[in-house]
Amino acid sequence: MDNALTYARPGVPPLIRVSALRDGNRVTLSVADNGIGIPAEHQERVFEVFTRLHGEDAYPGTGIGLAVVRKAARLMGSDVTLQSEEGVGSTFGLVLPAVAAEERGRAAQA
Repeated sequence: MDNALTYARPGVPPLIRVSALRDGNRVTLSVADNGIGIPAEHQERVFEVFTRLHGEDAYPGTGIGLAVVRKAARLMGSDVTLQSEEGVGSTFGLVLPAVAAEERGRAAQA
């Protein structure tokens, strides 16, 4: 959500939508925005450490946040997805394993 605010389009009030969608044994948590978007040719690059698409004078940051998030997700058997259109906005998704109903019941009893 921090990136959604950081990469807002100038003169356009930021709109951020957070959602969750269960698909079988997976849940995807998504953050969608109406920000500057990411050109298709750079969408994988934003997950590389210290990769910045803009100068620090335009947008603050170190260029490691998304790389750390994707690495952590993959170490846990999950992933981070990206859908984006330049000038329209981006949607980042965190795909996680869903907890079965019987597991939720056991956790609630503990």
